[in-house]
This record gives sequence, C-alpha cells and structure tokens, in this order.
Amino acid sequence: MAEKPDELKKLAAIATDLDLYSDLRMKAIERLGSVGTHEALLALLELAANEALIKKERELALKQAREIIKSGH
Repeated sequence: MAEKPDELKKLAAIATDLDLYSDLRMKAIERLGSVGTHEALLALLELAANEALIKKERELALKQAREIIKSGH
C-alpha cells in the first residue's frame, strides 16, 4: 500500500503544476477521484481551494470529491 500515498502525491503535484496544460491537470484530478480513498478526498478538497487553478479545474475537483463522499469513503 506504499504505492497509494506516492501515487496521490504525484497526481496532486500534476494537478497543481501550472506549467502543464489544463487537460493534463484535469486528467490528474479525475484520476484522484477514481482512487476514491479518504486521502484522495482530502487532496481533491485542497485542489478545490487552490485559487491558482482555473475555475473549471476547481469545479472538477469538487465534483470528484462529491462522488467520493456519495460512495461512502
């Protein structure tokens, strides 16, 4: 399970790297949502609060967080 925290850190880093294209950052956000763990939920909420990201990315992070909450994780 050591891979999960590393994977989450890498995905969060990609999602906040403003030098990357928005499409790539959004794919990282979607991938965080598909992980579905409590740690992924926290990472998504951090992304949603990150004002450096564009509105579309922040909304996607909230949507993904909502899905995790609905699934009961």
